[in-house]
Amino acid sequence: MKPKSPIAQQSTFSTYKNRNTIKLLVGATPGGLVNYVSPAYGGSTSDRQICERSNLSSICDKGDSIMADKGFNVQDLFAPYDISINIPTFFRKKNRMTGTTVLKDRAISSKRVHIERIIGLAKTYKILKAPLNITETKLASEITFVCFMLCNFKTCIIPETA
Repeated sequence: MKPKSPIAQQSTFSTYKNRNTIKLLVGATPGGLVNYVSPAYGGSTSDRQICERSNLSSICDKGDSIMADKGFNVQDLFAPYDISINIPTFFRKKNRMTGTTVLKDRAISSKRVHIERIIGLAKTYKILKAPLNITETKLASEITFVCFMLCNFKTCIIPETA
């Protein structure tokens, strides 16, 4: 639902989706359990801003590795804590990727799809299927947190061979 306030409309409008949205950061273990859900932010909030505000670096341990999507440039936020960010290599026509790079990118992508599956699973809850009303939007952080944590009690969506 489109907020009435022009300021709220501006902060929740996503140019990528061309509508009013909320955004959040979701983390999962390699086994597919949701272990982190950030507060909800307006759709105009950048991925970097969400990452900075989430204080994720304080939750991770030294030497941890985080998989992220292309364009998620936050390596500088985590480097001081010895936390690595694994992002698939950007393909440019001029530069050929080595076989090692292709295999590494394929491994990252195959694991990253698990988060996409978890997000899809959370969206199966009725409250997240339709646009949130004004009251629900005010509770978006709590609603999304509960829906994602409930995913941990559903049948695992990650194959045992993954």
